[in-house]
Order: sequence, then C-alpha cells, then structure tokens
Amino acid sequence: MNLKTLRLLPLAAFVVSLSAMASQDNAALIKQGEYVARAADCGACHRTVEQGGALFSGGYAIDSPMGRIISSNITPSKTHGIGDYTEQQLADALRKGINAKGQHLYPAMPYTAYQGMSDADIHALYVYLQQGVKPVDKAVPATELAFPFNVRALMFGWNLLFLDASSATLPTDADEPLKRGQYLVDTLGHCGACHTPRNAFMAEDSSRYLAGAALGGWVAPNITSDQASGIGSWSNDELAGFLKNGHVTNKAQAAGGMAEAVENSLRFLSDGDLHAMASYLKTVPAIASAHPVLSAPRTVVPVDMTTLEVGQGDQASLANASETDGARLYNAACASCHGRDGQGTADAFYPSLSQNTALTGGQPNNLVMAIIEGISRKGADLEVNMPALGGDLNDQQIAAIANYSLQRFGNPALNVSEQEVAQLRRGGDVPLLVTAMPYVLWLGGVLGVAIVCWWVLARIKRKREREILEKKNALNRRFHSR
Repeated sequence: MNLKTLRLLPLAAFVVSLSAMASQDNAALIKQGEYVARAADCGACHRTVEQGGALFSGGYAIDSPMGRIISSNITPSKTHGIGDYTEQQLADALRKGINAKGQHLYPAMPYTAYQGMSDADIHALYVYLQQGVKPVDKAVPATELAFPFNVRALMFGWNLLFLDASSATLPTDADEPLKRGQYLVDTLGHCGACHTPRNAFMAEDSSRYLAGAALGGWVAPNITSDQASGIGSWSNDELAGFLKNGHVTNKAQAAGGMAEAVENSLRFLSDGDLHAMASYLKTVPAIASAHPVLSAPRTVVPVDMTTLEVGQGDQASLANASETDGARLYNAACASCHGRDGQGTADAFYPSLSQNTALTGGQPNNLVMAIIEGISRKGADLEVNMPALGGDLNDQQIAAIANYSLQRFGNPALNVSEQEVAQLRRGGDVPLLVTAMPYVLWLGGVLGVAIVCWWVLARIKRKREREILEKKNALNRRFHSR
C-alpha cells in the first residue's frame, strides 16, 4: 500500500461513517413516520376490502350519508398511488383537502383535523410513505356520489366556511404533556370527527366539542369532563388503559369505530402519549348529555330459572323467526358468555352487562349495534370477538333482546322499538342536509324554470314593444311625409 492510499484512508472512513449516520437518521425518520401514520389512523381507511390485503393500497368503502366514498391508494406506486407526490402535495392533501390533481377531497379524509399537523410530522410521514411502504400497482374504484355531492368544486365553499373552525384552546401556560395530548386528540387522532356533533352542513359543531354524536348507527359517547354523562369520573389511568386495550373492567367496552381505532391505532401509541391524551381530555369543558344516564350500577335481580331453558340455551329459538320472548332469546344467544344474571365471568373476559356503558348509558344504539354487528377488537392485552347476530335475528327479535337486557341489567328508562332497530341497521338517522337535498334540488329546478320563463316572457314583451314602437315610427314618418 503506497503513501497516497494511506492518506486517503481517513477520508474514506469519514465518508463511510457519514453514510452510515445518514442511513441511521433515515431509518429513524421512517420509524417516526410509521408512528405518525399509526397515531393518525391512516390504515383504518386506506386499506383493502379483503382481510390481510396490502398496507395502504386502498379500495375500502367508507359509508357516509352522501354515499360510499372509496379510499385511495397511498402506497408509493407511480401508476395508482402517490409515488409522484411531492412533500408539498402531500401537505396540501393533509391540510387543505386538495390532492395532486387539484381536486377537492371529501372530509371523510379528516383534513379539517390534519390541518394542524406539524411540518416535522408531515415530513416524517412523507418519508415513511415513500420509502417505508411497499408500492402496490392496483387501481381502486372511483368515488361516485349522487348529484350534487359529486360536484367536488362545492367543497371550495364548504372549506371557506368550516376548514378554519377551531376546537377548545389550552391556557398559554399549559405544560408540554397537555399540549401533546391536545395535538394527539384534536389533530392526529381526530377524535372530534366522531365524538363532536355535526351542524346542518355536516361540519363539526364546535359549541358541542366532544359531547358525543351518532355515527352509522353507533353513538360515539360524550368524552367531555362531565361527571355524569362524560368521562369526568374516570381516572387518567382508566382512560389511558381504555385507549390502549379497548376496555375498562366494569365500566366500558370499545365497539364499532372505537374498536377499530384501538386495534389499528391507539394500542400502538406510547404510554406517555396515551396518558397525555387522557390528561387533556380531563380538561375539556363539561357538557351534559341530553339523554338520561344511569347514575349507579343496577342491583341485578336473580333470573327466575323456571322461565328459561336449562343448559346454555335453546339454540333452536334463534332459528325460529316467530320467537319474540326477550328472556328466551337472551338465554339462547347471550347467556353462555354473559351469564343468566348478566354478570359475565369472574375475570371480566366476558363483561358484566349491568356495569357496561352500552346498557347503562343514555341511548340504546350501541347495545343494538353490538347485537347486530358483533364486536371484533384487538387491544394491547387481548383479542375480543362477540358474534354478530344481525343475520340470524330479525328486527323484532333484536329489539326483544335489547329491551330484556335493558330492563333486567341496564338503564330501565330506555326502550327500543322494532322500527328503531331497522333504522339503526340502515345506519341511523339521515342528516338534514341529505334528506333536504331532493327538496332543495326540486325547489332549485322550479326556480330555474321560473327564471327561464321570466326571461322568455321578458324577451317576448320587449320584442312586442319594439314592434309597436316601429309601427308608431312608421306611421309618424308617413304622416310627416304628406
């Protein structure tokens, strides 16, 4: 080895070390971006229809009141994904709801919350989506909504009205964990998208921030600091544990959209972040719910065993569409897990029904929807699967089970009818904007026809006036010519 080569060795070692450091920094950035994607719950929507499909490849149908919105492919595919996106284009999609083609996105993609994302998080997310995710060259169906919701340009006016709407603000002297908690709740976690009621234009009503809202048949509960109907009586540890595991013994069980949030997002967050979220939620001003909430767990009266079948229930009653006795149906469908007295198991794996917010809360929606759709949830500690009975039981039978459970174990002030079950099965109440739209279009059509008729009649009138004026002028010219 000559002297020149020896002199170059330190330089080569320095270049190699710089390259290794850059590689480590990039790996850390990708890991940070993956965490941001988890916290923002990107995978909940940008997933495939089939189970076990490629990550972020899209195609999942999001049922909205306006129709089905198909999630896009956000893998780094250059043909069907976001492989050609610049970082600024990703930022515009996240913060402004405008994609790389200049099209307005629908707020099913919660850009109204993501508008608060930090530059650092967007940068990390961009690097992760471009370098840490496998490209999937798969096209997804286009979103096709009925008129006028298919006119994306209308979102320009909606954004002018509602994009800058703000939620609760922290005191200027708030500590860093509290600020972090608000950022996770309001921005990345976009909790208000489900837990804040919507106004007539389907934007979040900031005056009822996190006070609970109906969503696809389910109810996202009140998570303000109200003691009776919110989470004011919960400890920080209970809140953090619920976010991580999806349950708190003898208190609540995550189901529906919340179960998905736990499984896809919240269980992966650090304990520090979960406790920061819990601390912030405890500071949210209390808003009492309008619906009565059971103030204390029921003292359950033992079931009269003579009224029910022995064993684990007569499964034949589930196949009998004429069976509408709530006690018999409960015994056949529910007692094997929750017990005849509704108290579950000693280890709370099968939870108590008399200490469950789905039954003791102010609305029966979540109880009904859990019976119809079941519960599938994977928390940090265990996996829960409650079978869906919606395909086996008709609306009258589901109402019978729900009412028996409410009267025996839950809030006896609640009652659900067969018609209400049918409505919840269809996704709950339809927003005013959607129900009123046919009438608005009809009225607009009538006004349009009226305007056209007015314009035609005005033109005819002006033409006749010109003809009369021309005749008068002709007569005057004849008179003066004599």
